[in-house]
Amino acid sequence: MKATRTFGVNTWVWTSPLTDGRLAELAPRIREWGFDTVELPVENIGDWDPGRAAKLLDSLGLSATVVVAMGLGRELVATDRATLARTQYFLRQVVDTAAAVSSPVVAGPVYASVGRTWRMAEAERRACYEQLRDNLAPVVEHARGAGVTVAVEPLNRYETSVLNTVDQALDALTGLPPEGCGIALDIYHMNIEEQDIPAAVRRAGDRIAHVQVCANDRGAPGADHLDWPGILAALDEAGYRGPLVIESFTGDNETIATAASIWRPLAPSQDTIAADGLSFLAGVSAGHRRTP
Repeated sequence: MKATRTFGVNTWVWTSPLTDGRLAELAPRIREWGFDTVELPVENIGDWDPGRAAKLLDSLGLSATVVVAMGLGRELVATDRATLARTQYFLRQVVDTAAAVSSPVVAGPVYASVGRTWRMAEAERRACYEQLRDNLAPVVEHARGAGVTVAVEPLNRYETSVLNTVDQALDALTGLPPEGCGIALDIYHMNIEEQDIPAAVRRAGDRIAHVQVCANDRGAPGADHLDWPGILAALDEAGYRGPLVIESFTGDNETIATAASIWRPLAPSQDTIAADGLSFLAGVSAGHRRTP
């Protein structure tokens, strides 16, 4: 039996921050290309209106997923009480935003601001993960009540020193309820940090709550060296049934281009990343048969 997949694309491919006007421009094109899902980034509460977004996407037959941007000062570990409280409040607001657009997840590196790194001895890392569990727990409980799963995303070593691998994420999330807290896999980061991407996907197993995809250089999936049939087979074996969401970034926005290190064009156009990526993923999926 062929695997049934749905596909999404993050609006970061074209714009940052997302606004109501830009979403109104992008969503019909995203539907026309054949995507099922639009991924809506929350950089700051109020950048876009959840009610308007929900109505727009519903009118186009599109579903939503939500990702969160962890900018400077958003910290759940190794921080002061005031910063922790502000971060927990912000994350609860993002959960409420996700619920308003019927997103099943809030995905992202919810543990620390992107780009914050420091050396940790083993004992310090154990303490850091204990802090993460304790400080994320109230957010997860809020998410469970809203019918949303917090999907915690490991990042590459240049963007964080807290969680880089699937195994670290599994360790850090031990004891948090799977129905409210899972792992977000991002193939870009996994290509840097995992020795065997399909094997890491299998280890993540039923904790996988969200999957983001792109080429190894953040371009269109397929314009790369990655083992996509192997990755998709591993996702099937893990039982993942959510969308594969293309996430890349535009170099036109100075803040996000710097944060994501986008120093050159990744494709002939941003539209190419989405359209060609979807065509490739759909083709691989059509030819890939699920392991019983």
